[in-house]
Amino acid sequence: MQMSVKNFLSLMDFSRGDLEQIIERASELKRLHESGIQHRPLDGKTMAMIFELKSTRTRVAFETGMHQLGGHAIFLRPDETQLGRGEPIEDTAHVLSSLVDIVMLRVRDHTDISRFAAASSVPVINGMSDRFHPCQLLADMQTFVEKRGSIRDQSVAFIGDGYNMCNSYILASSQFDFDLAISTPTEFRPDEDIIDDNNRARWVATPEEAVSGANLVVTDVWSSMGRENERSERREAFRGFQVNADLLDNADANALFMHCLPAHRGEEISDDLLDDPRSVVWEEAGNRLHSQKALLEFMLG
Repeated sequence: MQMSVKNFLSLMDFSRGDLEQIIERASELKRLHESGIQHRPLDGKTMAMIFELKSTRTRVAFETGMHQLGGHAIFLRPDETQLGRGEPIEDTAHVLSSLVDIVMLRVRDHTDISRFAAASSVPVINGMSDRFHPCQLLADMQTFVEKRGSIRDQSVAFIGDGYNMCNSYILASSQFDFDLAISTPTEFRPDEDIIDDNNRARWVATPEEAVSGANLVVTDVWSSMGRENERSERREAFRGFQVNADLLDNADANALFMHCLPAHRGEEISDDLLDDPRSVVWEEAGNRLHSQKALLEFMLG
């Protein structure tokens, strides 16, 4: 009989208390790292990482994080494994479960990671799918807490494409108890089933309305991975949804700006926004390392 394992496919897989514990631990691990103190609780543990799509922050943060925690990470591309020759994803899950201690996947279709997790007897982490990007939200929440304290009952604005990052912020609004205003072109609204199930999130017509009084403003690229062929069409559809200094001026005086990166300057953000004093994008990116270390420690502890 297969034992129950912890999977992290979306923020809803953990309780609010679990998520807050991970974020608090992430800041603790960050302080240990900055103090030069080694912490290696995952000695002898191995993680397999399967990437169908390209990655910088997710891959480097997980590889570095496993190394710093005493473990080892293996990078796998589907076209270099039997997945590329048609092996069912369930069979790969069964095999890897006998070889490694945890698996992270970045997939085009969220159904694939759900199928993998259902067949796996070791924990599975969603390193991004077309539906959710939960690891990024851990870093975002850690960054906000470090800069401004608790995000509970704060106001967050998401501007742009109602895709995986937007979906993840909708779940976060429920799990972390903040108000979320979403502004997207009508045809690019987030999944109705997700927004309908989370009463702290609402869709509004204009970016100005969403950002008004916000404590945190977030955006993402207009053409996510796998949708690059729609870039020209989307640039036209998203005209008027750029986050720039003038738009941020509608937010709270102490508002922060975040972007999960990579950014397309001149599209979803103005050329100079990443260097705006309200931007915490570089700290947000750096916190991917510490939040993912805390996640690994939590799941393998």
